[in-house]
Amino acid sequence: MPTDPDTGYDPSLGRKFVFVTGGVMSGLGKGITAASTGRLLSNAGFDVTAVKVDPYLNVDAGTMNPYEHGEVYVLKDGGEVDLDLGNYERFLGTDMTFDHNVTTGKTYQHVIERERAGDYLGKTVQIIPHVTDDIKRRIREAAEGSDVCLIEIGGTVGDIESMPFLEALRQFAHEEDDEDILFAHVTLVPYSKNGEQKTKPTQHSVKELRSIGLQPDVLVGRCEDRLDPETKEKIALFCDVPTDAVFSNPDVEDIYHVPLVVEDEGLDEYVMERLGIADEALPKAERSTEWRDLVTRDREDEIDVALVGKYALEDAYMSIHEALKHAGIQTETEVNVLWVDADETREEHEKRLASADAVVVPGGFGSRGTDGKVAAIRYARENDVPFLGLCLGFQMAVVEHARNVLGLEDAHSAEIDADTPHPVIDLLPEQYETEEMGGTMRLGAHETDIEPDTLAARVYGADSCTERHRHRYEVNPEYIDQLETDGLVFSGRADNRMEILERADHPFFFGTQAHPEFRSRPDRASPPFVALVEAALGSTDTTERNADVRL
Repeated sequence: MPTDPDTGYDPSLGRKFVFVTGGVMSGLGKGITAASTGRLLSNAGFDVTAVKVDPYLNVDAGTMNPYEHGEVYVLKDGGEVDLDLGNYERFLGTDMTFDHNVTTGKTYQHVIERERAGDYLGKTVQIIPHVTDDIKRRIREAAEGSDVCLIEIGGTVGDIESMPFLEALRQFAHEEDDEDILFAHVTLVPYSKNGEQKTKPTQHSVKELRSIGLQPDVLVGRCEDRLDPETKEKIALFCDVPTDAVFSNPDVEDIYHVPLVVEDEGLDEYVMERLGIADEALPKAERSTEWRDLVTRDREDEIDVALVGKYALEDAYMSIHEALKHAGIQTETEVNVLWVDADETREEHEKRLASADAVVVPGGFGSRGTDGKVAAIRYARENDVPFLGLCLGFQMAVVEHARNVLGLEDAHSAEIDADTPHPVIDLLPEQYETEEMGGTMRLGAHETDIEPDTLAARVYGADSCTERHRHRYEVNPEYIDQLETDGLVFSGRADNRMEILERADHPFFFGTQAHPEFRSRPDRASPPFVALVEAALGSTDTTERNADVRL
């Protein structure tokens, strides 16, 4: 272990490290592979955590368009991170922090700040050792207190952006005992036209990895089906690993079934043996089967939920899809998500919206699609369709009520229309004094007080709740008394912030300024999503609704 005070290393941080790299192409599912392995290690009694390395120059994911990188996932401490952190939280059942996401931007920013402060005592600041030392420090600190830390390196081997991180891993391997570190490499194994599983892409990917000094201990082949025995043998021969270190990760219907496949393949047992912790694991008969029981649970009912958004990309709303799935697990319901483009509600999707059993209007930033969202909310309100509004969806429910119930013509959010005569959504007075845009953001976990004897109280079964937030604008205090008429009630508040709304004149109409989807887990479904599914199961048959209703 280095002892140079510049590194700040503490040898007591973390015990075992599993590094997961990817080859051939991005988006193969190395994060799900790592998270699934972590789930099984957790079932075996180990404390498991994870780190996601993103080699982009952004300090965090907060400014990224969802089309670039999927949804921006928000952690309890307010960190805006890559969506893979959401998968790690859902699979491992733990809450991550901003320290569990390492980016090139974050690392370089810290090194440059130290250089400006004179911390390097006149040394020439370089990628090696200063940047690589900072990367290793971050990984070790994130692993503190855990038995096993899984570290996923974003992108693919060979990307120029990833080189400092891969070099840091090479150094890591020299600084740790062999049994404390394991390298797993996930690659694509495609089919040829004649149906043969082709190993050449894997061979080239491993060759690239070895050229920078990293030898994988485990190879995971992503393929439509399980790898044939002869395919495994060929990969082992050409990539210099034992045949029993080559594993399949075939396509599955649901990502929550990947841990079951990984378990059947024996990947978790191999990892424990390789790390020297197999003797510390719980006997198989004593390991938790809760995950398997949950994800294989039968579905007795089926509903369709319309998701009204502006990003025609499932990854942009990943946590909402997963939260609906979790609610389906808890209620034994198959939840089908119907995509409704908020830009094209009137022209393209009237029938789809009208046939849905429930409507969800998600969060977002910018003006595009807001008119379609308001129209969908009006439809849900007027037709007694169960409705859930999240963040911007909550705000647009306020706008819809102001316009169409109270008659406040052209009411809107000042964020979207700075000239609106009725800014029912606006910055709070104290926010105007903050000059930097980021300083006005409300991020991370915040507590909300809930009014007794309300829908919100029944949904949460408590007089308060804690949910994660990511927004800037709030309900304008000057309009609250006027808004709370003709059915609308703000049933959740945090000081002068309106956090939850509902309608007394509707079977299920629930809006929250928070993002409850970020705290939802397969074994702990989000209360608002469970309540929405239960309301949809009890609603009238949507096939009877008039598809020509005005939108």
